[in-house]
Amino acid sequence: MNIVAEKNIMLPVRDGVKLATDVYRPAEEGQWPVLLTRLMYDKSNEWFLGLNLDIARALQADYAVVVQDVRGRYASEGEFPPTFQQEARDGADTIAWIAEQSWCSGKVGMFGASHLGMTQWLAAGERPEALQALAPMFTPALSANYLGAGFPVQGGAFLLGASLFWALTQAAEGEARRRISQGRATQETLDALLEALRNLPQLYEHVPLVDMPALQELVPFYVDWVSGSPAEAARVQVEHYQRTQIPALNIGGWYDFFLDGTLENYQQMKRRGGSERARACQRLLIGPWAHTNPSGVFAERNYGQQAGQEAIDLNGVILRWYDHWLKGIDNGVEQDRPVRIFVMGIDVWREEESWPLPDTQYRSYYLHSQGRANTASGDGVLSAVLPGDEPEDSYGYDPHHPVPTMGGATLIPISPEDFNVGPRDQRQIEQRDDVLCYTTTPLSHPIEVTGPIELVLYIASSTRDTDFTGKLVDVHTDGRTEILADGMLRARYRESLSAPVFMEPGQIYELHLNLGATSNVFKAGHRIRLEVSSSNFPSFDRNTNTGGTIATEAEKDFVQAVNRIYHSRTRPSHLILPNINRG
Repeated sequence: MNIVAEKNIMLPVRDGVKLATDVYRPAEEGQWPVLLTRLMYDKSNEWFLGLNLDIARALQADYAVVVQDVRGRYASEGEFPPTFQQEARDGADTIAWIAEQSWCSGKVGMFGASHLGMTQWLAAGERPEALQALAPMFTPALSANYLGAGFPVQGGAFLLGASLFWALTQAAEGEARRRISQGRATQETLDALLEALRNLPQLYEHVPLVDMPALQELVPFYVDWVSGSPAEAARVQVEHYQRTQIPALNIGGWYDFFLDGTLENYQQMKRRGGSERARACQRLLIGPWAHTNPSGVFAERNYGQQAGQEAIDLNGVILRWYDHWLKGIDNGVEQDRPVRIFVMGIDVWREEESWPLPDTQYRSYYLHSQGRANTASGDGVLSAVLPGDEPEDSYGYDPHHPVPTMGGATLIPISPEDFNVGPRDQRQIEQRDDVLCYTTTPLSHPIEVTGPIELVLYIASSTRDTDFTGKLVDVHTDGRTEILADGMLRARYRESLSAPVFMEPGQIYELHLNLGATSNVFKAGHRIRLEVSSSNFPSFDRNTNTGGTIATEAEKDFVQAVNRIYHSRTRPSHLILPNINRG
């Protein structure tokens, strides 16, 4: 197939800044629907673009493709706006320019993951006439993160692992290379940054968090992220959903740290989308994937031949989506069931009518012990029976020696080829005395857990503020303990992210932890386990236990905490699992 490739068209937007834009289109005369992506990661990076869409295949399917460096990145003019708000106007202006070109049919769709998904939602909120549909993948919710209030938080805790890695490898490295190309920096700047990356484990340990010399020159807004308000960062922008009037194919992964965002975007658009078509034509697809790994294959777990994006032909799924919305082909897209999920454990894809699933039964599993639930060899039990008069469990949390992250939904490199992400074995973690383990007896029949997970804990602490973590684990018959989902709550935010309230040491409080979502069948003979602790580092920043401003505190400020978990008839700590029982 003959194509025309026009590189580095300097496309002017409304304030005069010019954005570097590449256009790929069929060589013959004609008008084509256009697939657009706008990225901060270098439009000339063919490997990265290939993770988002097979451009050659799109061209063969009679689409034109437009790829653009966003403002202030790589070949584009201007300054990169860390608050992202400029992406709405720049995206709308770019779409208007595309619609005016002789080779455009007048219909545009957008594609891409993560930041590329953010640029889709932001442009859609401007209601450009030519934009007809979206396909955001691994994308956060439409929250104040878009306005720069901070990188993702969960339960008031800062996602240190993902944000520091991203800031170094994507924001800072890209800015260093751009300055070098413009003669504003030397190779030494980049070399120093690459050296910092080689010492990433030490950087995770570095405190105060606001003191990050490796980033302060190239990514000064990182300090704002670290010290930002959790309430502002997590505040959902309801009005943006109400302005968005087009269908979206929302794609996510069970081990993606933006999974909650993908689910939030889908549910909010179903409820609040700005048109009947938008509300009726939202779609959700969730695979056994992580943010950088849509293969279904992890270091310690292979979900089978049908699990990866290639097996389900994700490129074909996206192009079929656009064949309908941009070409008007009646291919059944509007009649498809709205939800498609991969059910782990039995490792199959399944189509559903809604999210959460309409026949979900929320079942409580109560914590039990005789006060010795520490480690997997302790006496912690998880069951559907209400507790009686049982002693509480206690453990020490020392921020000098936090519980290390072992897989889950994060983005922490172990090596260039491997990430500390996904369904890793937790047995090493469960040997620690500061990890409480509550486990069911071996299951007599399979139990499916699909949907959002909540943990209710009755706690007390010796300090004014500390963290509590929960982790859902599938215990296999061979002893392997596989993480499925986890969550965190900083106790000062137990009532509200906008109004922190410190604890009275020794007083008992009720906490509600969001453990995210999953879809897994616990097979007969397996056991369901809950882990409870107070740290998951470096996935989350460490609580210093002082009640002070964590971002500015040094190691000398750290305070050790003694934390207690109560499980009795009057204080029945319990795990709420979304059970699916279809006989």
